[in-house]
Amino acid sequence: MTANHQLRDEIREYWSRRSETFDLAFGHRIAPGVEADTWAQPMRDHLGPTPLRVLELACGTGEVTRLVHDLGHDVTALDFSEAMLAVARAKHAGKPRLRFLLADAGQTMEPSASYDAILCRHLVWTLTEPETAFADWFRLLRPGGRLLVYDGNWAHPSRHGRWAARALALWDRLSPDPNYDGALGPRHAAIMRQLPFAEGLTAARLTPMLTEAGFVQVTTHSHSAIARAQRRVNGLRNRLRTRVYDRFILTARKP
Repeated sequence: MTANHQLRDEIREYWSRRSETFDLAFGHRIAPGVEADTWAQPMRDHLGPTPLRVLELACGTGEVTRLVHDLGHDVTALDFSEAMLAVARAKHAGKPRLRFLLADAGQTMEPSASYDAILCRHLVWTLTEPETAFADWFRLLRPGGRLLVYDGNWAHPSRHGRWAARALALWDRLSPDPNYDGALGPRHAAIMRQLPFAEGLTAARLTPMLTEAGFVQVTTHSHSAIARAQRRVNGLRNRLRTRVYDRFILTARKP
């Protein structure tokens, strides 16, 4: 077994263990109302109003699944954790135009040119072989197909986020948050150190990799509207968390 396969297995086990409490940690559950509407806006802007066949990679517990499905798209929601998929299936039981698929987002094994759009949230930083994954995503899209990525640089606080990170570290020492569920804890950090994006995922680093895979019109968009919406519906500790890391939205197209 290769090191990459061993790391993928470790990542799968880590996220599977967190599946039952995943939605309790900030940044995973998407609150109905203004936050959900703001997460969905890039889907409206970049996928358009016409129903598409959409592949959601690393769907987790199905929070983003709800948004893209509610926009009328025909959704395949993929994850490599059966435990995560079990939670997502329970949330969305009986819905039409929706199937769940147990598969690896880096090597999906889905048919070529079978999707109009691919989207993912907080996946790219976890990829063990990103170039292989991007080539596979390009293969899956039909000509003119669209890619929509929500992600961020989780390795280091941003220049403007260091004060928030220090305040949260002190707060967590004095009063640990039971709902944060190990996110960015020791095991999470140990996994991150082994990843290709261990030093941080940025749009500037991601753009040439997608271009090399064949994508065009690779464009970065601000994540600030989502952060503002999250601050409207969260308490002080989670409002501070919205300020720690640089997050971004990225779109691209297959010619």
